[in-house]
Amino acid sequence: MNECYGCVTCKSADKKLESFIAQLPMETSHHRVDSQKTKCGFGLQGVCCRLCANGPCRITPNAQKGICGATSDVMVVRNFLRAVAAGSGCYIHVVENASRNLKNTALTKGELKGLKTLDRLCNLFGIETNDPYEKAIKVADAILDDLYKPDFEQMSLIQKIAYTPRYQNWQKLGILPGGAKSEVFKAIVKSSTNLNSDPVDMLVNCLRLGISTGLYGLMLTNLLNDVLLGEPQIRIAPVGLRVIDPEYINIMITGHQHTIFTHLQQSLIQQEVINLANDAGAKGFRLVGCTCVGQDLQLRGAHYTKIFEGHAGNNYASEAILATGAIDMVLSEFNCTLPGIETICETLKIKQICLDSVAKKANAELKEYTYKEKERISNKIINHAIETYKTRRPEIQLNLLKDHGNDNTLTGISEVSLKEFLGGTWTPLVELIASGQIKGVAAVVGCSNLTAGGYDVLTVELTKELIAKDILVLTAGCSSGGIENCGLMTPEAAELAGPKLKAVCQKLGIPPVLNFGPCLAIGRLEIVAVELAKVLNIDLPQLPLVLSAPQWLEEQALADGAFGLALGLPLHLGLPPFVTGSKVAVKVLTEDMKQLTGGQVIINSDAKETANILENIIMEKRKALSI
Repeated sequence: MNECYGCVTCKSADKKLESFIAQLPMETSHHRVDSQKTKCGFGLQGVCCRLCANGPCRITPNAQKGICGATSDVMVVRNFLRAVAAGSGCYIHVVENASRNLKNTALTKGELKGLKTLDRLCNLFGIETNDPYEKAIKVADAILDDLYKPDFEQMSLIQKIAYTPRYQNWQKLGILPGGAKSEVFKAIVKSSTNLNSDPVDMLVNCLRLGISTGLYGLMLTNLLNDVLLGEPQIRIAPVGLRVIDPEYINIMITGHQHTIFTHLQQSLIQQEVINLANDAGAKGFRLVGCTCVGQDLQLRGAHYTKIFEGHAGNNYASEAILATGAIDMVLSEFNCTLPGIETICETLKIKQICLDSVAKKANAELKEYTYKEKERISNKIINHAIETYKTRRPEIQLNLLKDHGNDNTLTGISEVSLKEFLGGTWTPLVELIASGQIKGVAAVVGCSNLTAGGYDVLTVELTKELIAKDILVLTAGCSSGGIENCGLMTPEAAELAGPKLKAVCQKLGIPPVLNFGPCLAIGRLEIVAVELAKVLNIDLPQLPLVLSAPQWLEEQALADGAFGLALGLPLHLGLPPFVTGSKVAVKVLTEDMKQLTGGQVIINSDAKETANILENIIMEKRKALSI
């Protein structure tokens, strides 16, 4: 490689990756952090409004209202509601497509790999039939019918899939959502110019969006994926840039919609396709996991050993993955696909194809996925990948990082596989918590960003602090990618845990950090929390359980957070959302929410201080339960 583009890069918890990026002859997001370090104070506080032509208006000590009369509270919360609605819309898009893919698969009598999960969904929904394809059609239709209801008509499945004490709380507060797509639409309308000016009403509306996001966009999407793609199985797997094998035609996948890749995954392992790769000089094809869809494929990796190389990294590792030179194609279908990869793909002659128009990149070819056209699309992807491999590989110098990551990360963990590991019952985990061998549970979830101390810095440091306090950590999202690449999901990481948790981990042969996979798997964590609460016969806010999204990034994370608050759980954020310019928003989120749902927002960017705060909350909950 030539001399580095610019050695000023952001600090990283992943030191090997930090050094690798620093010597790259191309610009990445890690380089651009320094040039963007000066932030807009109005934007940080959320006190800027550009909804009408009188603006943009900004709140200052000398201008307490916008031209229309909107206060800082109105401006801030209106912006916040719009962000939560956008995040919710993203997740509803994902569950809608997964439902449609399940229905189309059933209509054509395609393969359903997770029949146990299908039966589980039928039991939840009250569907009675023996034919698996009829079951799948009815499950898909039930979800789609709910998604398409008007906002004034409550979704039919909510009461069937929600934990009863939570449902009763939501019913009492009047926040049971109507049709999920209509809820997003209504929130956009409500937050438009000269409409709603009640900040509390808009904040409560965020909870409605959180419920539909969590139960449908998160929880049900996982279960639909299990039916189509196979149920997760616990196993040891390699992670990091080491998984990239240059002897194969490598396709990096990025996004959130795993069901879009179902047909392609099967096509790439057919002998006639492998022969085409051999003729081009490669051993075959491999999918390289990146972002959440890579985590989802890693979760089910036991079903795809012939095609899946491993999960290389999260969103802000994607540029480094491409910079190895060994990636021949990028397939994207949703967010977490950085615009910055476009220049790198051009420089290294990497073919980009987008499978969903919502994720169209400027210099990528759009091949909109439809179930009916799946075979044609897969064939075009294969042909493009072969031609790209043949033309680019002789011209591109490889820059591999084979010692990055590790070979023994524990993965394949779900609410089902973990329960099976525990002997088919949650009692062992409850007993470990009750006895104090595990002090409590912390869910460290969500995105990765380049702030809050640097790339994955707060996420990794907080995780270390929590396990050192004998608190078991469960993860989901891009945060999982950083944590696993730093070695905290290997059995050896038990050495970093407190003495009691360390003993438990060594006895069971597990790490102190359990990886549930993509951000969608926050829905799986909700299922685990509900199962534990059922065993103890308590409501979720009583559990010695805390949430942290230490380095949240996107609007989807705000919708996740709204779900966490609706569940009544303490939610830590390393950086505040853009609401600090509103006293009402801050008070409702950090204080008043306790009386509404039981939840609260905690803001702290220091790992040690945050760990102490979360430990104290867990100890208070243990005391209340007399354990």
